[in-house]
Amino acid sequence: MSQYSTSAALKEAWSQLRAAEPELYARTIAQRLGVSEGELVACRTGDGVTRLQAEDWGDIFRALRGVGRVMVLTRNDSCVHEKKGWFEGVHLEKAMGAVVGGAIDLRVFLTHFKHGFAVTEGGHGQQRESLQFFDGDGTAVHKVYRLEQTDGPAWQQLAARYTAADQAPGMTVQPVVDPLPREQADDEVDAQALREGWRAMGYGPHEFYGLLKRLRTTRLQALRVVGGEFARQAGNDAAERVLHEAARSGLPLMVFVGSPGLVQIHSGPVRTVKPMGPWINVLDEDFNLHLRLDQVAESWVVKKPTADGPVTSLELYDAQGGQIAQFFGQRLPGRPEIEAWTRLADSLAKAEPALAA
Repeated sequence: MSQYSTSAALKEAWSQLRAAEPELYARTIAQRLGVSEGELVACRTGDGVTRLQAEDWGDIFRALRGVGRVMVLTRNDSCVHEKKGWFEGVHLEKAMGAVVGGAIDLRVFLTHFKHGFAVTEGGHGQQRESLQFFDGDGTAVHKVYRLEQTDGPAWQQLAARYTAADQAPGMTVQPVVDPLPREQADDEVDAQALREGWRAMGYGPHEFYGLLKRLRTTRLQALRVVGGEFARQAGNDAAERVLHEAARSGLPLMVFVGSPGLVQIHSGPVRTVKPMGPWINVLDEDFNLHLRLDQVAESWVVKKPTADGPVTSLELYDAQGGQIAQFFGQRLPGRPEIEAWTRLADSLAKAEPALAA
């Protein structure tokens, strides 16, 4: 466990840092202490933290249909996505699936759900209760928070139903292997095969993933290589411009933010957009977004073919090539995307350099 020989030593370090800087988020505390967020939670098992266990983590998602209104949170290092609503249509198989049909819209990859905890934080009268899930390396995958409108007894029954027999503090972490290959040189990617495969897609995310895997390229490298027909780079102020314009005009968006094991989606308008230091924030009643603009290294306007016409997205990437967020115009299946979104997205793309004579 890093420099901490026991869970008790890590818990003491956590307690001291939290007392000195109470405004810090758990992810930041974990980074400061040199451990994963999962280890930070697990070291407190028995003190406001209860370890959960399920043969199929999807069962917990199904059970959440009975607890009423909650807030779900998914984040990566550069972006936090929070959405309030109800778990409605839960369609999960052993490895993956979706929660759809209501305000809570998730794409779930259950192979990344290795640890789960019921967590109570804060003092008397200000307690915050959540269910928190982590990958094998301790990275936070997803969190579900109880609200005032949540059915309290149903929430408690769910936590009790999935309480693990082993409540010893601590977590054994293991590296998680990225299934996609490392980047090769751009000129080693078969650009023609990439473009042909791109044109042939029916806009199924699994098709795009399969194309990347087959050509041994990463998502960001594919954007560089495929050419202006499908991908053009934008300025790194593009997301801020999109949010302000959507708030001004009422243009409804779809905002995707992912962790290693889950993608969380907001569909609808954004109304209250506020910059705060390096962050651009959406602070609406049922949807909050917190995006670190200074960690956006590349922004791309991307087009993918569908039976209903091209679908355009704005995609943000960090300095390591990890995807931070995606923005789309809100769109219903069977209908083309909103023209106002297409115009806005196209206006963000930089002009392609002129070819030499």
